[in-house]
Amino acid sequence: MSTPLARRPTSAEVGEIRPHEAASLHVTGRALYTDDVAVRTPGLLHAHPVQAPHAHARVVRPDATRAAETPGVVRVLSAVDVPGVNDAGTKHDEPLFPDEVMYHGHAVAWVLGETLEAARLGALAVEVDYEPLPAILTLPEAIAAESFQGLRPRLERGDVEEAMAGAAHVFSGEFEMAGQEHFYLETHAALATVDDDGQVFVQSSTQHPTETQEIVAHVLGLSSHQVTVQCLRMGGGFGGKEMQPHGYAAIAALGARLTGRPVRVRLTRQQDMTMTGKRHGFHATWRVGFDGDGRLQALEATLTSDGGWSLDLSEPVLSRALCHVDNAYWIPHLRVDGRIAQTHKTSQTAFRGFGGPQGMLVIEDILGRCAPLLGIDPVDLRRRNLYADGQETPYGQVVRHADRLERAWDQVVDTAELATRRDEVAGFNAQNPRRKRGLVVTPVKFGISFNFTAFNQAGALVHVYRDGSVLINHGGTEMGQGLHTKMLQVAATALRVPIDRVRLAPTRTDKVPNTSATAASSGADLNGGAVKDAGEQILARLEPVRERLGPNASWDEVVRTAYFDRIQLWAAGFYRTEGLWWDTAAMRGEPFKYFAYGVAAAEVEVDGYTGAYEVRRVDIVHDVGDSLSPLIDIGQIEGGFLQGVGWLTLEDLRWDTSDGPGRGRLATQAASTYKLPSLSEMPHEMRVTLLDRATEDGVVYGSKAVGEPPLMLAFSVREAIREAIAAFAPAGARRSVDLASPATPEAVFWAIRAAATEGGSER
Repeated sequence: MSTPLARRPTSAEVGEIRPHEAASLHVTGRALYTDDVAVRTPGLLHAHPVQAPHAHARVVRPDATRAAETPGVVRVLSAVDVPGVNDAGTKHDEPLFPDEVMYHGHAVAWVLGETLEAARLGALAVEVDYEPLPAILTLPEAIAAESFQGLRPRLERGDVEEAMAGAAHVFSGEFEMAGQEHFYLETHAALATVDDDGQVFVQSSTQHPTETQEIVAHVLGLSSHQVTVQCLRMGGGFGGKEMQPHGYAAIAALGARLTGRPVRVRLTRQQDMTMTGKRHGFHATWRVGFDGDGRLQALEATLTSDGGWSLDLSEPVLSRALCHVDNAYWIPHLRVDGRIAQTHKTSQTAFRGFGGPQGMLVIEDILGRCAPLLGIDPVDLRRRNLYADGQETPYGQVVRHADRLERAWDQVVDTAELATRRDEVAGFNAQNPRRKRGLVVTPVKFGISFNFTAFNQAGALVHVYRDGSVLINHGGTEMGQGLHTKMLQVAATALRVPIDRVRLAPTRTDKVPNTSATAASSGADLNGGAVKDAGEQILARLEPVRERLGPNASWDEVVRTAYFDRIQLWAAGFYRTEGLWWDTAAMRGEPFKYFAYGVAAAEVEVDGYTGAYEVRRVDIVHDVGDSLSPLIDIGQIEGGFLQGVGWLTLEDLRWDTSDGPGRGRLATQAASTYKLPSLSEMPHEMRVTLLDRATEDGVVYGSKAVGEPPLMLAFSVREAIREAIAAFAPAGARRSVDLASPATPEAVFWAIRAAATEGGSER
């Protein structure tokens, strides 16, 4: 009964416009999250961290005597309580209870209390003596001190030096881009209970239940089968809950094992922002060569990421950054080196795009800065450098369906009435000395699959009950992105039943084992393939029954008859992405199943007095293959785009870099000091279109991933701001605008001031 993965039945639930499966629960407040379950649990203990007031220090003398005497305090957890491995990471460089503080706010102990207030007061009563040590906080400091960690990959193709020597134009520059706070609505949370046989059940807000299970097990000195992890749902994740939840789940589990009572860990917003990782900031130095027609000939660059105090996922993040430094452009000769700085800040981690946005921003910044020096319109410069079918990426993977990139580009240019509107922008700028507009088009080419090939697998468990109802469980987690909605549609399509006959159960490691993280935009591809496989196994078993009963037999009749015929009505499905391989040392291979393409045109207006901007209009054409759920996909495109706008223009992480007692403290640790995109940053007009005629072979029902790629469409806003800034220069000037990232109003104001007097460098 198995059918080709991409083949879609003529009558199918996939492709139908459906709301999010939990939309009514979300908007009415009835949706339960991990901490909602926790506060309903009798006998609950609350955990509170003891946070260090230094960015780097040695723990000399911890003393919990006074804390233990605090009313309501039940226990203080420290390293001596760990029966297994005192480590919360997969690289064994993240001690759960450290003897060396590595960032301001690092938790050195945890207090369990009858109430959260008792635990908080107990944490304040813990006395710790520290020996302060020198702290490295910025990328320039780390580079100067050669403070690096992990692998140092190089991506190379062709002969860069020869190509540079033959280039008609050679430019060089330096660029630093900021990180980004995830700011999911639900902070990190975990609830652990222990049964009568000592088995541990952890409910965790985690994107990677299996890895949370493994970390909890090794901290407790247990085997994985003694630990079950469930993720009911998450109130946002964006990558921040791929690796970072493990330690908090381990604290809850350790407390539960030691006390025999349920233990809750739930970070406040301030704790979440000061204790958890963020998007990696990057520093880049580069040299680029163009021919006389403005076509890229060579790129040489060094990318340094800010990994924070431990490795976490910094190595694969850097690898993906290098693999995306070309974005959508053919660069014949290339040499890019990567390195990871070790700084005394939170351990930076996965964030939507996983290094891809940082790598792509390098080439987009280069083209934006070099276009005026070449005397070429930035839209034309990008268009003439797009990949063509058959060309290979620098790591050796053929760029399939590059024509879709061109189709999306041409469609945006046409539907956005680009030529007419750019004339209108020019007219507006000529008449308004204090306000200027910019209109720019930028592309996206983003590879879909995990860098780590083994993660490209998934499982699912599908039950058909005697009454014909269906229950599915898969290895993916729901963080608001609509994965469960898509899986319901896939299951209904595979089994050929109405979607209202299908229910989805929470993700649990005792139902589907060895799950991969819900990340890399691969959730629907992987889990959808597994759900489809399970559904078709069941359908194949039912086919003889249907043939016997006749074509008019109902689903319920077929299922009931099959049960009495002792036919198995459940199946475990499995999917693995075929054709992937990757040589980490050589930085060569085919790491991606396919590329997702997109093009955006953004028009902005900038105020010369304040540097503030408005996004007037955005036109997007994005490739999601044959959409599994169009309403979900359009929502993801809109949300991802706005999150990208936040990263590029608003969200400004600031640490205290002074030599005072607060050195290393995160200054932007609340919504009051960390600017997030809101309704005021929404485009006045936003038009999103899904690219048609884009079936993707070898992917479930011909669809494509949508989670991460749309974030990079926001480059169009940043580049439009750059063009608007350039319009403040004297008429006829060809100014190369050096624009900070994030391009905050303050940064834009100073760029406007500089536009009239500073040019680019060519040598």
